Amino acid sequence: MTSLGLERHVVDRDVYGRTVDRFRQAGILLPTFAQLATPASMPAGIREALAGVKPDEADPLNLFRVHWYNDDERTGQVAVPVHAVLPSELTGVDAQIVVAFGDLFPMIRAHKVLAAYGCLAPRIVTGQFDPTRNRAVWPSTGNYCRGGVAISRLMGCRGVAVLPEGMSRERFEWLEDWVAGPGDIVRTPGTESNVKEIYDKCMGLSADPANVVFNQFAEFGNHLIHYLCTGKALAAVFDSMAQSGSSGPGLRLRAFVSASGSAGTLGAGDYLKERYGSKAVAVEAVECPTMLANGFGAHNIQGIGDKHIPLIHNVMNTDMVIGISDRATDQLSVLFSSEEGIEYLRRKRRVPEQVLAALPAFGLSSICNILAAVKTAKYLRLGPDDVIMTVATDGAGMYGSERKRIATRDFPDGFDVADAAEAFGRWMLAAGSDDLLETTLADRNRIFNLGYYTWVEQQDVPLTTFEARRDQRFWTGLHDLLPAWDAMIEEFNQRTGLAVAQ
Repeated sequence: MTSLGLERHVVDRDVYGRTVDRFRQAGILLPTFAQLATPASMPAGIREALAGVKPDEADPLNLFRVHWYNDDERTGQVAVPVHAVLPSELTGVDAQIVVAFGDLFPMIRAHKVLAAYGCLAPRIVTGQFDPTRNRAVWPSTGNYCRGGVAISRLMGCRGVAVLPEGMSRERFEWLEDWVAGPGDIVRTPGTESNVKEIYDKCMGLSADPANVVFNQFAEFGNHLIHYLCTGKALAAVFDSMAQSGSSGPGLRLRAFVSASGSAGTLGAGDYLKERYGSKAVAVEAVECPTMLANGFGAHNIQGIGDKHIPLIHNVMNTDMVIGISDRATDQLSVLFSSEEGIEYLRRKRRVPEQVLAALPAFGLSSICNILAAVKTAKYLRLGPDDVIMTVATDGAGMYGSERKRIATRDFPDGFDVADAAEAFGRWMLAAGSDDLLETTLADRNRIFNLGYYTWVEQQDVPLTTFEARRDQRFWTGLHDLLPAWDAMIEEFNQRTGLAVAQ
């Protein structure tokens, strides 16, 4: 079970001792999961010290900014996570679609840095990773490996990014600035759907005992940190809406929608379902309909990986599966970033200015999540008192090169207002209940069983561990790890001598 990140005791005392010494010398203090879930609980001394640190600096203090409560400048904290409530003028539905902004996270401007911390911090405090000897290998289709490299650097260790060679140029440019050397960027064949090629490369890298692979698709720290931190953040947003006079007393949280990717973010859906009884909706590219139809293919919704079922996906708790076309996300990304598209939305759709100002926060997978939320609202016939929560995993800034390529391919004569109207009508207003599955028990078992071929046959996960995930008691039992890890983080900080009094 060690490879899945489920330990709650010190595995190697020698490694633990060396790590304590390294962190003491480097002045690295670790935030607890509870502090990242409720940043207002951080010691005043930490918040004061952060005032002198820029959010994109490789400073260990930025570990305390790895949360959903950063303000628009990413230097201070807000009481309620920054979000947008998308109006019917943009979505074409009466339900309130609420999007939390992932591009306010530090270093990488994407929420995957939270997942990376959730995977590495438990390995540090359980003596399973030695920053003086090990390299942290981060397999990803883009943002997670960037988050891993950032967290590694802040924790004084070496990070290695493994990602498909076809990902956006901006991802590689960021990595080139943050890795220790060119050899720490490993390019694998293909694009978004070529996850097995990443696994194969990591299998080879793991032959060197110095390399520790943090497979986001199988690391339960990824699930747990989103369950707690993302789940509580979205709950805070919904509660603030429910308590405001403008939303009315009858507001209901009906669904949480997220593209599967590693399935880490879907952990927030478990939290919200427990608290509000909302549905958990998983999304994938219709060009690669793995959950919908046992299918395969390639797509360009960068930020999600397909052709497999992540080990940390709580499939048996997933209520709906929705497919979104990468043509939709491609073309709407051009619309949302162009003067012609903005003018169309302003004049013809009368989208409020504050919503137009939020559009740069929506990258390709973010648009995917919004479209899936629209389809959910239409299928469930939701009204103005119904809320669907989702996240903008990253912003448009990571995809400038992709938009140029898309515009050349799809709009060779230039993108004008007529193109904007056609793209908006086709992909947003005409979104329906196609490529949508409300899962029965048989559907959930089918999707669950697909994971066998990746995890048991290829990745050597014990069959008993694989099967245990069918029972919801397995998932609720994981929650006990959170206070256990926090206690270990607090003890680790005490041993380094860097703990800060509340």
